[in-house]
Amino acid sequence: MSLTRTTVVGERSEVDAFSQTGENEGGEQSKGAGEGVVNTKVVCRVCKNFYRDPKILPCLHTFCTECIRQLEPFSLSSVKEVSSQLSPTLGDQTSMTILCPECDSEVDLPPAGVDGLATDHLALDEVFLETMLSENCQLVCDLCNEGDAEKRCAVCNVNLCEFCCQAHRRQKKTSSHLVQHLQDLKAQGRLSRPVLCPLHPGEEVRLFCDSCDLALCRECAVAGHRDHQCGYARDVVHRHGDRIRQLLRCVHPRLRQLEEALRTVERSQDALQARAEGVAREVERFCAEYVRAVEAHCQTLLGQVEAVRAQRRAQLHLQRAQLEQALADARTGVDFSERLLTCGTEVEILSAKSVVARRLATLAEDSRYPNLTFTVDDGNLSFLRQERAGEVGGYPVFGVIHAKTVDPSKCIIQGEGLQRGREGQRGEFTLVCRDSSGELMGKGGEAVLVSIVHKDKKDCVVESTVVDNGDGSYSVSYTPREPGPYSVWVCVKAQHVKGSPFVLVVRKKFRRHRGTFHCCSFCSSGGMKEARCGCGGSMPGGYHGCGHGHKGHPGKPHWSCCGSVLEGSECMGRGDTPGSPRSRLRTVEL
Repeated sequence: MSLTRTTVVGERSEVDAFSQTGENEGGEQSKGAGEGVVNTKVVCRVCKNFYRDPKILPCLHTFCTECIRQLEPFSLSSVKEVSSQLSPTLGDQTSMTILCPECDSEVDLPPAGVDGLATDHLALDEVFLETMLSENCQLVCDLCNEGDAEKRCAVCNVNLCEFCCQAHRRQKKTSSHLVQHLQDLKAQGRLSRPVLCPLHPGEEVRLFCDSCDLALCRECAVAGHRDHQCGYARDVVHRHGDRIRQLLRCVHPRLRQLEEALRTVERSQDALQARAEGVAREVERFCAEYVRAVEAHCQTLLGQVEAVRAQRRAQLHLQRAQLEQALADARTGVDFSERLLTCGTEVEILSAKSVVARRLATLAEDSRYPNLTFTVDDGNLSFLRQERAGEVGGYPVFGVIHAKTVDPSKCIIQGEGLQRGREGQRGEFTLVCRDSSGELMGKGGEAVLVSIVHKDKKDCVVESTVVDNGDGSYSVSYTPREPGPYSVWVCVKAQHVKGSPFVLVVRKKFRRHRGTFHCCSFCSSGGMKEARCGCGGSMPGGYHGCGHGHKGHPGKPHWSCCGSVLEGSECMGRGDTPGSPRSRLRTVEL
């Protein structure tokens, strides 16, 4: 909605509204509309321009009529429309639900659609005031439509030029009207404008129908509300205003609760922001210190690598010098000997024979270099990134330099499974690898070879399983199928470890007792003469078994099958003893 022109004819004010597009009668856009607007009450949140025919949604948010029409419906439903003065249509109508662009609330439009929504006259007043007081807007006189408006009649609500203002004062009916300068109205903050009837153009709405709860003009009251309870708006406004005030008093506590809740959330946001910033600073400080610790650890590791490199380089340099000297000595001896044999006479050869022979023998049996393979195992120079390396500056660090070389002569074997085993049972022992100084290797990866062969039966080989524990130790397991002595070879890098080969004695499978652990065969058999015992004892009177205090009785409880006096021992016999109680009972059963 834009500006209005008002002309006074006698006692009646005729109001001619600007078009809804903000254009005047000549088709020109009103100057300054929407440019540099600070007052947010005059701008639609959807189109960002001055309100044009603003409508109030049920959630009390205001938007332009066309802006509401362009909103996509949230849901549609069919309703029965009841005739009214503003919407005389009968029959089925479609009720539309839309989402408010401001609060995202689901609001139901009236059956008449967007046109059935209430007009926001306060927004129109704000637009009118903003437009009128705008520096870029030029108002023309509402009476002559020629001169620039400088004043406004508060009673007729018209803008007047200086000439028309004087004429307005000279008229008898308008001489007492209050006329104010337009610039003075800025301090008031709001202009009073007449509300026009949408059904009867030019008629001002001044009545209110209690029966229909509807504001009317005089034409509406005469045409459709003759028998209704109608009265002037100024007479009934206090009653409805009191109802609104009562509802406001009910909403105010809720408003205060929401404001307090919002302040609580804002305080929580501030506290969260402060806490997050504190934690972020703590993280940055921690990371900076940790980076310094890691960098220091890095320098330490690099120093260790350089030290190992320098040490082994020195060793290689010494070995090279020794080999070069040995090679020079060997070449000297060979060259001299070959030249002597080739160029020398018989006498010259025989004269130098002794010294040449001694030198060649020394070179051939040089004890300084029993093994001419001088190598450094660079594979043992490695970086173990997942190994804990202690703490640096109070921060745990990882990664160690491994530069140890396994020494088979320092490796040891632990576990009972190396000395003795039993037929059909799993045996185990552990190989612990150490370096030349006797320290644990600390990592796996060595080439470990285990061979278990029967000493009497060369074709009897026991398969073994070697598990690398990753810490320099290796678990070895095996299951022998035959008893007897075995030779066990344990090698690292094709060299025997300390004590290898070992002798493993595998005993026969454990034999359970098949007899009775008794004091004597006489008692256990109930006095049967045929009962025998593995102890070999006998009783007089035709008894084949043992009895207390008789010849051959061991003098203590023993097994009837083998005579062993240990109850938890292994049976040393070869089955049931003939004539024993168990054998006798089996015979009787058969």
